[in-house]
Parts: sequence; structure tokens; C-alpha cells
Amino acid sequence: MDWSIQEIARLSGTTSRTLRHYGDIGLLPPSRVGSNGYRYYDERALARLQRILLLRELGLGLPAIAEVVDGQQANTDALANHLRWLRQEKERLDRQISSVEITILKMEGGEQLMAEEMFDGFDHTQYREEVEKRWGKEAYSESDRWYRSLSAEQKIRFRQDQLDIRRDYATAFEAGKPADSDDVQAITQRHFDWIGVGWQGKHPNAQQFVGLGEMYVADDRFAANYGGTDGASFVRDAMKAYAERNLQ
Repeated sequence: MDWSIQEIARLSGTTSRTLRHYGDIGLLPPSRVGSNGYRYYDERALARLQRILLLRELGLGLPAIAEVVDGQQANTDALANHLRWLRQEKERLDRQISSVEITILKMEGGEQLMAEEMFDGFDHTQYREEVEKRWGKEAYSESDRWYRSLSAEQKIRFRQDQLDIRRDYATAFEAGKPADSDDVQAITQRHFDWIGVGWQGKHPNAQQFVGLGEMYVADDRFAANYGGTDGASFVRDAMKAYAERNLQ
């Protein structure tokens, strides 16, 4: 028994374009191609796709996924590192969810809010050393003062905007959209504006914006935010295209 590419896309929650891309790079070849050119997938291909999607969720890039699903074990350390990061991220998000729930309950009940409870999980200092190293202590202290001046609602909104941008980049990447396409550049515009908010209205220039994109790829901590090296490279290319069009 086999299934058409449209059926597999619907069942797996992905797109036909993504499946064709996986086939073109040899990651998920179709089991057969009909006389009409349609691609079909059997049970073995479905099992392979399941592993691919799982590894994508863990943040691995497509080359690393290909090695893992083809039976090579060299990337088990990478998988373990991603798993540790995911567990840490889950713990942090669970703490954020709990803190927001507590805030809502206390506000509805007229109880006094505790800052320690409200901001558990919102660690804006985690990249302090990185910021100070790249842009100086004054840059960090200014950003820190700005962040501490925000209300609880503003902090949540700022963080949510970042998560929405990351999600939309990932969706565009999985759909195979070019980094310089209008759709992706619209996401990049939001990204540029979000950075400007964090920089207190001081938007990055072309060199700074491109440099940030390069940092996303070079540093595994940042690359993990965009699904690994492949996703981060896509974001970097989008940022470079944006800078070339708008920041010269």
C-alpha cells in the first residue's frame, strides 16, 4: 500500500513542497513515481518521514538528519545536546506559564502581586556576557535598564513577538520559500522592528544587522532558536537580503 504526496502532506501536517524538497536532496525519495509524475510513498517511507519530522522538532539540520536516519551514529551527541536544550527550554516555558497563571489569578482575586512570582522564567540576562563582549558594557546596561522599566504585559508582549517571528521563519523555511521572497522579507521587517524595540528605537545599521545574522549561524545557542544551523542560515540569508535592499 502507498499514499500520494498530497495524502502524506495532509496526514503529517507538512506541505507537498517540503516533501518534494526532501526528495530532491535525497532525504526522502518517493517509493515510486507514477506515469503522471505524481510521487507515492509506502509504509517504509512513512516510517522514515516520521523520524525526519521528529529530528526536525529536535532542531537538527537536514544534513545531520540524513546521517542519523541512514544509520550513522556520529550525531548522537548532537541529538543529546539538543534534547538537553529542549528540556531546559520546556522547564523555562513551564515556569513562564505558571508565573502568568499566578498573575492572572491574583489580579482577578485582588491579591498583591509578587515580582519574584511574576517574572520567574523571564531571564533576560542570559546573554549578558555575549552582549558586553560584542557591544560593550554600556550597551548591555542600557538594554537592561530599558527591560526593567517595562510593565509585566510589555515584557510578555516583547517575548511573544520574538517567538512569533521565530515560528514564522520556521514555517517559511519548511515551505521552501526563498529567503529574499516578499513573504520572508515581510517577516524580516518585523524582525528588524523587533530588534529596534529592544535597542530602544535605535535600529541596527546594515553591518550590525548582517552581523547579527552571522552570529545566529556561528553560535549554537542562537542557532537552536531557529531550528539549528539550516534554519539559522535561512534567517541569516533573509537578514542579508533585507540589509542589501533597505539599509544601504
